[in-house]
Amino acid sequence: MDNAFKDVPPTTLADLLGRAQVMDTGIRPLWNSPRVAGPAYTVRCEPGDNLMLHAAIYRAEPGSVIVVESGDVDYALAGGNVCAVAQRRGVAAFVVDGVIRDLGEVREAGFPVFSRGVIPIPGTKKKIGALGEPARVGGVLVHPGDIVVADEEGVVVTPAARREEILAAARTKLAKEAEESLDAWEANHRARIDKALSDQGFTG
Repeated sequence: MDNAFKDVPPTTLADLLGRAQVMDTGIRPLWNSPRVAGPAYTVRCEPGDNLMLHAAIYRAEPGSVIVVESGDVDYALAGGNVCAVAQRRGVAAFVVDGVIRDLGEVREAGFPVFSRGVIPIPGTKKKIGALGEPARVGGVLVHPGDIVVADEEGVVVTPAARREEILAAARTKLAKEAEESLDAWEANHRARIDKALSDQGFTG
């Protein structure tokens, strides 16, 4: 079921779910990776420390998107080897509210990472955070098993309880859009815009 979300753009999900389920613009792909989709494996790291993310790569199920709350952009949460091991173990991607390092290695390996950027200095491995508990990432509260979809348009989180409902609605919306010509879209759009302007008293 989660693989089906790979065919659904974040823009479609955002239309259905609203702003609260869309991560802020600071969480961006670090390279031009393909769209990823999978259940969230949630991690909370203490600021400046990456122990719990490093623990998570050995615990997350294949196909998972490891989602990390860190509240820190001064120290890297992961580097090339951690990303390589995660990739080898079947992790679909990292979505981290923080930064990583070794971007060249990560890009060459083809491992998708969505984060706030890159910094060359690593964090410590001394502080216990949390695994499998809700994590706030990019302004979105992510629960274990929520469906994370990410590409160059952004990162959207579908609550696990709404997975089937949202997937069905997305498929219906995409099918309807595929059937509509640009001419038809333009006519409908222009009528809608003209009405919105008229409703506000604009006559120009």
